[in-house]
Amino acid sequence: MKKTAFITGASRGIGKAIALALAKEGYDLILICQKNKTLLEETASFCKKNYNTLCHCFCGDISDLHFWEDLKESVKDLLPYVEVVVNNAALSYVGLLNDMTPQQWQRIIDVNLSSLFYSSKLFTPEMIRQKRGHMINITSMWGQRGASCEVAYSASKGGVDAFTKALAKELAPSNVYVNAISCGVVNTDMMNVFTEEEKKDLAEEIPFGRFCEPKEVAKAVVLLLSGTYMTGQIIGLDGGYF
Repeated sequence: MKKTAFITGASRGIGKAIALALAKEGYDLILICQKNKTLLEETASFCKKNYNTLCHCFCGDISDLHFWEDLKESVKDLLPYVEVVVNNAALSYVGLLNDMTPQQWQRIIDVNLSSLFYSSKLFTPEMIRQKRGHMINITSMWGQRGASCEVAYSASKGGVDAFTKALAKELAPSNVYVNAISCGVVNTDMMNVFTEEEKKDLAEEIPFGRFCEPKEVAKAVVLLLSGTYMTGQIIGLDGGYF
């Protein structure tokens, strides 16, 4: 069997772009999304047709421990071949903290941060045993800077950054790399909460004068797979914003 990559949030946006890029690099894929199974299968079909990629598609809630228990059983025969784990799926909440419910807070923390714990528990034991592997976490510049009206999102991404640095130290002796890509403003559906005028104003604040495209995040993922000495790093991909 070929080397395999695991990607969450793979039905669209950044996750889909990463899936296409890694299929082109010769990886088979385990693709996860919450509910857009049709879009996920379209991506899988494209990869199979164009890159002869074997894709395993699963829909479920990555914040739910039961999902991970079921997934472990489904992919147990693939675990020795998983060389790349990309934790990409995330939720955002735009609004005042005082308007946020405890349930909304917990949901964002669980999806954006706790899911990294679950994926690590599933995939890193075999990586440690084989002394090879990459975990790449898709984070945000707001995890370091903080964004007004996105307190929960910022807090969760700050947690992702700390998680990345800490786990990298644990896994480095086993030749397993753990890094994160800290994205700026990426042109995905998450931006649809803003008006076109708000998007235009935001783009003007970025030195490049435009949003990052999902395929550019995917290129950064591929670069991190070169197997260099670099681990525990939060790689900025924000067009010079910060």
